[in-house]
Amino acid sequence: MGSVSESLMQRMTLGALCSRYGLVLQPPFASPVTVTSLADDLDSVRPGSLYVPTGTDPTPELLHQALERGAYAVLAPMAVRGMLVNADLPVLYGDLDAAQLGALASGIAGGPSDALAMFGVCGPKADETIRVLAEFLHVLGNPVGRISAQGSFALDRELNIEYPLNTFEVQHVLSVCAEDGAAAVVVAIDERTLHRGSLSAVNMDVLAVADDDRLSVETQRHLLAAAAAEYGFAIGEDTHVTWRTSESDAMAIQASSTDDPLSVNRLSTSIAMVMAAGVRKGNIRNALRVSRELS
Repeated sequence: MGSVSESLMQRMTLGALCSRYGLVLQPPFASPVTVTSLADDLDSVRPGSLYVPTGTDPTPELLHQALERGAYAVLAPMAVRGMLVNADLPVLYGDLDAAQLGALASGIAGGPSDALAMFGVCGPKADETIRVLAEFLHVLGNPVGRISAQGSFALDRELNIEYPLNTFEVQHVLSVCAEDGAAAVVVAIDERTLHRGSLSAVNMDVLAVADDDRLSVETQRHLLAAAAAEYGFAIGEDTHVTWRTSESDAMAIQASSTDDPLSVNRLSTSIAMVMAAGVRKGNIRNALRVSRELS
């Protein structure tokens, strides 16, 4: 479970949340109250939180516990509106879908994915590819964050988090990476790392499939579309969808210090992704040479 803290530049009042998401506030006079974080379980509630309980409907007792921990308000489904009369703290009533919850979490965190170059790799073997990609981006001179069930990092600092991550936790990790100075974040888009819908409101810049089997382009497009539907991110006009090419394969083979075909494939996918991000081939070749010398 997790929480999302407010960006230094972002303020959200209960009244603004009502206007933006069609919520109903009780009592109405609490509209000027400003929330400073989101929390989806009691342990994550701290002073200023909007408590958004998951997996259970809020009860008067739950609201009282949230208030004791410092919550400023709670988000509750419309179905329990008549059950929380005379609640101890303001209640926002509404039924937000995954996309709206993602937008809410992203908004209160200051939209961290907008400030980062976001690289996503889909598939059951994504974590191995993003490890190679993160190392390659680092050699290219980019401070990198990594999100994977095999280990998540903000630059060199390993993050102590539990998987799979939900929407709030993803936004929190992205905020931490941005605050630590990351320029890019690589994400393993798989069920071990992420809950369904957890990438809602995350703007992905470059996408690829962890392709160890030379899948067809049509198959890879299908897998990416299925991942977008599962995890909530959009593949828009500004999203660069890429895959291994004969050129990236040749560069990976030339630069690789091993004959392991899986390692070469993962490096080739990483090369294709940074090329799609606009990195010049000369810079890529220089980085590959440095990487080989270091290894």
